[in-house]
This record gives sequence, C-alpha cells and structure tokens, in this order.
Amino acid sequence: GALLVSERIDREELCGALSPCSLSFEIVVENPLELYSGAVEIQDINDNDPVFPSSQARLEISESVAAGARFPLESAQDPDVGINSLQTYQLSANPHFALDVQTRVDGSKYAELVLEKELDREEQRELHLVLTALDGGSPPRSAHVQIHIDVVDANDNAPVFNQSTYKASMRENTPSGTLVARISAYDLDDGPNGDVVYSFSSHTPAKVRELFALDSATGELRVKGQLDYEETKLYEIYLQAKDKGAVPGVAHCKVLVEVVDVNDNAPEVTVTSVYSPVPEDAAPGTVVALLSVTDLDSHDNGLILVQVSDVNDNAPKSSQNSYDIYVLENNVPGIPILNVSATDPDLGRNALLSYTLLQGDRTVGHIFSINQENGTLYLLTSLDHEDQVEFSMMVQVQDGGSPPLATNVSVSVFVTDLNDNAPTVLYPHPNTTATYTDVVAPGSPAGHMVTKVVAVDADAGYNAWISYTLLQATDPSLFSVGLHSGEIFTARQLREDDIPQHTLVILLKDHGEPVLSSSATVSISVAEMVKEVLTDLTDVAPANDPRKHVTFYLILAVILVSAAFFITMLSVGIFKCYKWRQSKELFNSSRSTLYRTPGPFHHIDAVRGGLMPPNFYHQVYLTTDSRQSDLLCKKPFTSSPLGSRQSTMRNGEPGLYHQIVGTAGQLPTPAE
Repeated sequence: GALLVSERIDREELCGALSPCSLSFEIVVENPLELYSGAVEIQDINDNDPVFPSSQARLEISESVAAGARFPLESAQDPDVGINSLQTYQLSANPHFALDVQTRVDGSKYAELVLEKELDREEQRELHLVLTALDGGSPPRSAHVQIHIDVVDANDNAPVFNQSTYKASMRENTPSGTLVARISAYDLDDGPNGDVVYSFSSHTPAKVRELFALDSATGELRVKGQLDYEETKLYEIYLQAKDKGAVPGVAHCKVLVEVVDVNDNAPEVTVTSVYSPVPEDAAPGTVVALLSVTDLDSHDNGLILVQVSDVNDNAPKSSQNSYDIYVLENNVPGIPILNVSATDPDLGRNALLSYTLLQGDRTVGHIFSINQENGTLYLLTSLDHEDQVEFSMMVQVQDGGSPPLATNVSVSVFVTDLNDNAPTVLYPHPNTTATYTDVVAPGSPAGHMVTKVVAVDADAGYNAWISYTLLQATDPSLFSVGLHSGEIFTARQLREDDIPQHTLVILLKDHGEPVLSSSATVSISVAEMVKEVLTDLTDVAPANDPRKHVTFYLILAVILVSAAFFITMLSVGIFKCYKWRQSKELFNSSRSTLYRTPGPFHHIDAVRGGLMPPNFYHQVYLTTDSRQSDLLCKKPFTSSPLGSRQSTMRNGEPGLYHQIVGTAGQLPTPAE
C-alpha cells in the first residue's frame, strides 16, 4: 500500500500560480472491496529566480520635471508561490531617485521611481541605475535590470558672455573689414536651446551700425565705415546674444572702441596781427607779427616738432670696469671666453661701438683675439698653466664719433691647472750615467734615515701633492719610505747577515684626477766606511761622453768671464771708495734711496747623496746705481747628516745679482 513518486514533480508545471497545488487519486481495496479517495499536496520550493521582461530599461525625463514625480517600472515575474515568490525591489544608491514598492490586489509587487531631487542636464546628461528584484526564499534569489535615464534638455539657461566688457583700439585710418573684436557667449542648454545668435542691442545708435558690422554667427565685430578721431574718440557699442529656445534667453555685453589719432591733419598757421610798417630804427626784439599755429591732431601729432641733433658727448660705458676670467689649461683653440658689454647713450654713429685689444704684452696678440663688433674675446691657442698662469690685457671700447671717445676695460685671464704633469724626480737623477749609492752603516737602528727621494710636480695645488710608496726592494722588510716626505728609513735594525747591496724602486704619485706617476731607483750600500763604497764604484767604467770636451770649454769660459767680472767689480768698488771720500756728504744724503737689498727669494730644495757636498758660496750684490756695491762672503756650508746635502738657489730683486758656487768634490766621512 505504499504510494511512490514515479517521475520528477514540477509544481509550477502542474499548477502554475495556483496555490495550494494538490493531486487527487482513488484507491480500490479488495477482499472486502472498498473504494478510497485521496489527495497529494505539492509543496513549493524556491527553485526559480525572479525574471524581468528585459535586461535593460530606458527612460527619458525632462530636467524641468518637479520633485515628487513618479515613474512606473516594469515588474519582475517569479513562478514560485508563497514566501518563495517575488517579495521586494531594491534600487542602487543615487542622489535623485528613490524606490517605492507597491502591492497589487492579487498580492504581487511592483515598483515606481520617485524623483526626490530635480535633474539638471547641464550638470549630468544621463544617469545609470540598477533595479534588483528579490524573492523570499532562503537564501533569496534575485534578478537585475539596468535602468538608463536620459535627461531631456529644457531651456533653463540663458547665454553667458565670457566677459562683460570688451576693449579695442583702432587707428582712425583703419580700412573697412578690419576685425575689431570677437565676442563669445555660451549656453549650457542643448540643441536649439543652446544655439546662440549675436546682434546689436535695440538702443544701439544708427551711426554705430553704419561704422561697424557684427557677424550674427561668429560674433566678429568689424569696421564698416570710416573712423575719424577728430569726430569721435570713443565708441561704446552694446551687443546681445540670444538662444533659439521657445522662450529665448538673452545676455548683454558692451565693446569699447578707442579711436587712435593719426597725423592726418596739417598744421594751420594764422596771422592774428601784423605791425606794419616797421620803423627802420626798430630795436632787435621788436614784435613784428603775432602768429598762432593749430593742429587738429592730438598729443605728439599736434606739436611743432623741433629736432635736437646729437653731439658725441658721451664716452662708451662698460657694465664692468674689469673682468676676471678663469680658463682651464689645454683648452680647445678658438673658443669664446668673454663678452665685453658696453653701451653709449648717443645716437647714430656716435653710439656705434668697436672693440680693440690693446697689446701691452706681445704674446697677448698671438693668444687672444676680440670681435670688433660685439666684443667677444676668443682664445686662439691652447693655454698651459705651467707656462703662464695669468694674462692681463686692456680692451678699448671706442665709439664712431668725431672725435671718437673711448673707454678702457681691464681683463685678467687666469689659467687654472689640470693634472697633466707626472712627478719629476730630481734625486736620484733618472737620466744620468753616474751611479749614486747611499751608504748606511751596519747595525743601524730602526728609524734611521738613509737618504731622501726629491721630486717636483709642475702642476699646482692638489695636483702637485706627491706621495711616495715603496714599490720594489731587494729586502722589503729592511727599508720604508715616508708617504709625503720621500725620506727612506730603516724599518728594522740592520743585521750582519743582511746583504750589502740594496736596490729600491720608489713609486711617486700625485693627487690629481687622473693620477699620474713616475718611479725612482735608489741604490743603498751597507758598509762601515765610505771607502768600501768607493772600491765598489771603481769597478764601474765611466761611459765615454762625446760632449765632455764641449763641457770643459764651457766651464772654462764661465770661469774666465766670472774672473773678469769680479776684477771689474773690484775696480769699480775701489774707485767708488775714492769718490766717496771726496763727496761724503753727497753719499750720505743719497745712501737711503739708492741702495737696494735683495728681495724675497724662491728656492728649490735639492737633496743629494754624500758624493758632492757644497764647499763654498759667494754672493755679490750690485745696485742699479754705480755709487755703491756690497760684497757678501758666506762661510762654507756644513755637512748635512746621513750623507744628504742641501743647496739653495735664490732669485733676487731686479738689479744685478751674481752667485758663485764651487765644490771641492771630496767625500764625507761616515760620521757625516
């Protein structure tokens, strides 16, 4: 007696919207025979989504519609019944519309859009909303429809000019058709409501309409007639813009046209009174006639003009009295380095300036050139800081007057240094055939200075700062070199088992960019006495020098010339002493002004090995005047320690300065 389901049951197919949905049947029972009637109620489940008739809906709503207006929307359908049927609608968030859900008599739901805030097409031309239909199932099923709202324009905006007043200036002889001004107005409405037409205002005088023409479509105001400054100096033109709506909006503006005077009227001379006849004995200054001159033109066009001719009474004036220019050495020839600027308030040729380079120094004309017309100074050659650091010159600026007037401008060019020179070794001399060996005694303690590498760098400043490092050594543990002094020290105490001969290679580097370097080779002998070193040196055969005879003759010539000069100076001194005794008073009065002492000296430090110590040094100072001379004799230099010697070369003030340096050639003792 079990009742079974033979196929899938679809309530919506069997009963549709009818509720409740039931199926009736009869059952026959035998033994005894009986007839029973029964019914099966088909209960609904939420197996259907709400459905809108279309996925999109389009509405056209005028922007003039007042708030509170209602707009019915198409309803969604849900075949389910009861709580599973369509229960409500929802609307996406927006500032203008709200959703009102209503219930029909049969219980179905429908929705209406309610306008809460008035639309403005000029602010937003269209709106996009989403309407959602929801049933009462758990979870609820839903459907969506896109609502596109077109905001229909209403003529609610009048045209607006981009400015209320336009101004223009026109010469009185301006030809017809010349553009005076272009007015522009805009209307936020759409279609005919936004089309703008330009015209003269109703109260515009007929005279203005005769002189000016207005394009109704473009708003261009042009000259139509002949303007006359003497008749009217200013025109005030009122214009308007209208749209093409049913009730057109209107905007107004004005154009102020100033007529500019043109010198189109000749002066008129009127004789107001004449005193005639004039007596022959009339005094100078007697009034003969009164004249009046008038000109209808205005301002300068109405004056009687008296021209004043220019006189060359102003010299050129430079913006600067002097220029300091800095140029990197090794420059490219032909580059401009300066533009000398000058002005002249005169007129015509009197203000025509030319620039000339005054060649105070002969080399200036070969190195620099100036453009005579614009004052641009050029470098003709490449400069070398080591050759010359500074150039001074004068630039003459001259006008074209008669006679011409000129101004001189001082120009100083400073050559800045580049690191283009590697360090040069002075000692030991790298290009000599003689062998210099420095001596250090056995057992010398650590820190004992043996010798010194002397080098110079032709560059300047940081580029000439030399550092010394030990690149290679026979015994690297025995010697060290001062980083900035070049002094070679013993790094440890010398031992008996140390080899007697050492060769050091010193690397010299400057601090320029890029870094340049050179090297020096130093020979050091470990010996008790200098004699031991000499024994080793005798094995070295001197190289044959083909120029030794020439050197001999040159030395002989120098000695002879020096001796003759010394005798001459001695004779002059004796003669002056004799004259001094005769005119002691004259000598005393002029002593303070004629005698010169040597000025500041520049020196080069040269350290040598112990083979050639200086022995004597004489200086003779002579003044530019022959009244007096001094002879200064200095004692022989004392020996410097560690086999090094120092000599000084000095340059004196202008005048005559002579020095004699001689060497005895003997070797120093080990103690020295």
